[in-house]
Amino acid sequence: MRAIVQDEFGDPARVLKVEERPLPEPGAGQVRVRTILSPIHNHDLWTIRGTYGFKPALPAGSGTEAVGVVDAVGEGVPALTVGQRVVTGGTFGVWAEAFVAQAGALVPVPDGLSDEDASQLVAMPFSALSLLDYLDVKPGEVILQNAANGAVGRLLAQFAATRDETVIGLVRRQHDADALAAQGIPDLVVTGADGWRDRVRALADGAPIAVAVDSVGGEASGDLLGLVSDGGTLVSFGSTAGEPLRLASGDLIFRQIQVKGFWGSKVSSSMEPGKRAELFGELIRAAATGAITLPVEAVFGFDQVREAVDVATRSGRVGKVLLRP
Repeated sequence: MRAIVQDEFGDPARVLKVEERPLPEPGAGQVRVRTILSPIHNHDLWTIRGTYGFKPALPAGSGTEAVGVVDAVGEGVPALTVGQRVVTGGTFGVWAEAFVAQAGALVPVPDGLSDEDASQLVAMPFSALSLLDYLDVKPGEVILQNAANGAVGRLLAQFAATRDETVIGLVRRQHDADALAAQGIPDLVVTGADGWRDRVRALADGAPIAVAVDSVGGEASGDLLGLVSDGGTLVSFGSTAGEPLRLASGDLIFRQIQVKGFWGSKVSSSMEPGKRAELFGELIRAAATGAITLPVEAVFGFDQVREAVDVATRSGRVGKVLLRP
């Protein structure tokens, strides 16, 4: 089979290549899946660079989420059958014509979902929904987030709407706000405009901003901290700026604001099975009814992976970039 691999850590546009690899065989409790589509996530690119929380041994495959069709089933897997369409959001090495996954890491896909939607159903949507559940805001409280035009930011706002929860989203450009508004996402503030902090407070309309989600880092973290209500929480989700959080100690000390980190993989691995099933049910219903949107920017073949990476890292991109074997 053909697979996208790397022999060294570094710029994905430089180190990724396509090679022939042996077709893997599933062991007990495992399933082999023929890949249909797989998205390029930021955490995939960070892993390729060697800067993520997970660092694979080299030479290594790539990719973590995919939709595909069950091709072979190992012993002790009664729930999945050959020909069944499934998705996985946490199986490393899915940028290949086929991959082996633990049966418990695969979720059957309803017939009504397209391959494009199904291919990105788990990682970002489940992270966003898990994050919303983790925030545990009370009725009348407000969530503030930056990078609202990112995949998780957009999905967090859409999931919150299904729960009648309020999210105020920060974006840097009016173009980004307009694109989100066109998808039905309200309460957006452009940080490049004068008086944007006053606009945030006006949208909150006296309700406490109990939680702020930071996906940027650097000075943007401090901007969020200054808007969180006393006794609130700042949650660090990512760092697109690639800089440490810059926080005023006075806000932490005198206003008793907590700072927490959220990593979807950690939260998911420790989640009770009943809670996981509940959230997946909510996720699939939201996708099937159109309550969440999963746009696609472009689809590239494996041989175009370097071009695909270039598009995936461009600013202003609306949808995900997908790879097709």
